[in-house]
Amino acid sequence: MFRRVMSAVVAVFAVAFLCVPPAGAAAYPTPKSLTAFLDLECFRTSPYQPPATTVTVRHINPLLTNLPTETLTLGQREQLCVPVAKNNQVPPSPALDFIRYVDLSCYKVSGMTVNAGLVLSHLNPLFQTLPRTQVTLNTPQQLCVPVIKNNVLPPAEILSLVRHIDLKCYGITPNNPLNQQVSLRQLNPVLVGKIPTHGAQVLNARQLCVPVMKAGDNIPAEVFNIVRWIDLEKFDIATPTTLPTITLTLRHINPVLGGLPIEQAVLSGASQLALPVAKNGNFPPG
Repeated sequence: MFRRVMSAVVAVFAVAFLCVPPAGAAAYPTPKSLTAFLDLECFRTSPYQPPATTVTVRHINPLLTNLPTETLTLGQREQLCVPVAKNNQVPPSPALDFIRYVDLSCYKVSGMTVNAGLVLSHLNPLFQTLPRTQVTLNTPQQLCVPVIKNNVLPPAEILSLVRHIDLKCYGITPNNPLNQQVSLRQLNPVLVGKIPTHGAQVLNARQLCVPVMKAGDNIPAEVFNIVRWIDLEKFDIATPTTLPTITLTLRHINPVLGGLPIEQAVLSGASQLALPVAKNGNFPPG
């Protein structure tokens, strides 16, 4: 009897121990807190064509799961999109811990025209009062996939989320101007101090980037329920300040593309700003 009781006690403590997160582990942010502050400044990069690579992607946002699965061929790299804070509005923790490591390398793709009508609402507190806009989702133009810069890896618990952020960027119409002036400050450790805080005039909308999942990627459920809510509307920007030229090495961190070679990228000026939005009033939970 004593042995049975002790065995039960040991089992209870073992289960309790396994349920406790490791010391220092970052708690996942809610979908709402992550998406609301996820602003990415997109820089033009030096030309680079990856080796012949095809990926099959399917939509994972609840509003777009009816759109077809597509097999895409990665074309030339066009942009590197890196996390920034607008007007010194620093994201709250724990969202900041994750946002500062969201670096997306964007490659030209082509695919099926979908002609899907959507109503977009800004999520970031700075722009929440702006009116909703109606857009039509047209043809895919880019696939933006997660990378790290200069071999600087985030902590493991942060990597476990950011490595699964894949966005398929569609051209949209109409290309309405936002007409907002913002100040942008780098958040990623590799670029802090290298690219100064600078002003930007936010101009016309060009793309809507929506979350997809690549075939062969095994996304944990708790991560899937966050990344499926990341929708970013890309706007052209004008920066009156001449920004420094930065040379970086890029390495893919998504498991499906992890075998691609390390890339060299020279950033040659900021061209767009990606801002978080919700579609058709379907807001991220949390």
